[in-house]
Amino acid sequence: MSRRTFGLIVLASAVLAPVRAAEPTREELLVAESLPAARGGRLVIALRSEPKTLNPVIATDSASRDVIGLLKGTLIRINRETQKTEPALARSWAVSADGRHYTLALRRGVRFSDGHPFDADDVVFSWQVYLDEKNHSPQRDLLLVGGKPIAVRKLDPYTVAFDLEEPYAAGERLFDGLAILPRHVLQKAVQDGKLAEAWSLVTAPAELVGLGPFRLKSYAPGERVVLERNPNYWKADRKGTRLPYVDELTFLLVPSEDAQVIRFQSGDTDLASRLSAENFQVLAAGEKAGRYRLQDLGPGLEYSFLFFNLGDLTGKGLDAGARRQTWFKDVAFRRAVSAALDREAMARLAFGGRAAPLGSHVTPGNKLWAKASLAAKPRSLDRARQLLKDAGYSWKSDGALADASGQAVDFTLMTNASNAARVKMASIAEDDLRELGIKVRVVTLETRAVLDQVLQTRDYDACILGFGSGDADPNVEMNIWLSSGPSHLWNPAQAAPSTPWEAAIDRLMRRQLITVRYEERRRLYDEVQQIVADNLPMIPLLAPSILVGAKQGLLNFRPAILDHYVLWNAEELGWSAKP
Repeated sequence: MSRRTFGLIVLASAVLAPVRAAEPTREELLVAESLPAARGGRLVIALRSEPKTLNPVIATDSASRDVIGLLKGTLIRINRETQKTEPALARSWAVSADGRHYTLALRRGVRFSDGHPFDADDVVFSWQVYLDEKNHSPQRDLLLVGGKPIAVRKLDPYTVAFDLEEPYAAGERLFDGLAILPRHVLQKAVQDGKLAEAWSLVTAPAELVGLGPFRLKSYAPGERVVLERNPNYWKADRKGTRLPYVDELTFLLVPSEDAQVIRFQSGDTDLASRLSAENFQVLAAGEKAGRYRLQDLGPGLEYSFLFFNLGDLTGKGLDAGARRQTWFKDVAFRRAVSAALDREAMARLAFGGRAAPLGSHVTPGNKLWAKASLAAKPRSLDRARQLLKDAGYSWKSDGALADASGQAVDFTLMTNASNAARVKMASIAEDDLRELGIKVRVVTLETRAVLDQVLQTRDYDACILGFGSGDADPNVEMNIWLSSGPSHLWNPAQAAPSTPWEAAIDRLMRRQLITVRYEERRRLYDEVQQIVADNLPMIPLLAPSILVGAKQGLLNFRPAILDHYVLWNAEELGWSAKP
């Protein structure tokens, strides 16, 4: 067994000491390496939409997850700053040599927000709830490894074992997204088949019991959600002060980003997150006045891309589209299109320069997995023309590009109308490719219609979309890169790989999935990135910057490119002076 322990384990007195069997109920607080802040006050942040539930088992919308994330505790946490895992309710863990068995040592003396003790029974109960198909939890699929549910066993009140059907690379990251549930509160609802009705927005605050830094204080529909300090939270600072620092954290319901910016400018809110480049620029004047500070964290994990329809259109009545696929399925054509696109202009015009041009689907913000040799190359029409010429294309007297049969090259480029940045990128691509002799017609549709044409009718030529991820690990994109995956957009849900390079990606992604050593996984995923860069099923375009802000005087503000960008360490946020 190889043991990995991160962070510090301390007694409530903040004196480092080993756990003694004679004192099993004494608190094992986790020390946060943060700047000591003043105790008290409140923190206010805007929330774009109203949460739909406060139940972590069934929550799917981002607003619900934002609130629930502060009410819950997890066994292991992904540090959003380092992108690595660290202890949480599990003070340490061990992994078997074959990567199939995890043994977690739980923090002793921890209590839920209602004062009830936390132990291994709550962990086993939580796992059973997430895995029960009757509960329709969106997390359930994450807990199936090798086609079978991860099994959980209680070894003693403070030790839990998890058994996997096969090795799962970075398996400890699975624990980050699963809130540990209070068995003493929810067991009856589960037994009665009423879990989905538990912990709704009308549930009394005292019944919403958790292990997070905050607990629910009040909810005013359409106005605000107010959280208050959880007095039993299991973290302290280096001086022994129990976290969180602030007494309250309030989510103000503000329906638009522009309105959120006004509330931040006026001082009604203390944090700004998920800012557009335009609004980031609007706020710059206020920063100069010293009211708040802004941060451009650089490229996040989200990336936009252009892709062609490479699927089988046989029997779909799309003969014209199938004819154009002769170009799209030619890798030289895709490489020429990529070379002709001016990503720098896209970044400047669509994002005010606050986006990074991409040469790979893994953004520079991904500290653990980005392949440096695949950085974006400058636009080169000369290279694009040479690629096309070598592939048998030529130019007519009017400058139009023609294939070997003399057919003029033209296609439609679709994107979602609600995303202004993508519409601008599509227009720039239209202009760029016109210089190459390709006629492009931009079509904007409602997002649902775009996805229907891509995934269902397959009646499209090319499209610009984007992917975002809550984690840096490659496993979260298995549904994109496996040829059978539903998000394998250029040719989704294939019964078998339609090309040798897709078969190679399948093989490499499945191998890295069960490879335990990071170095070997990195080598395998580097190969995947290289294959994607060589074949360009998705032509990478840009990674937008993560843009955030905070009021002056807020300590331990360490925004990160993993969501939640500014609240991931909410328990450590506090004011430099006593409110």
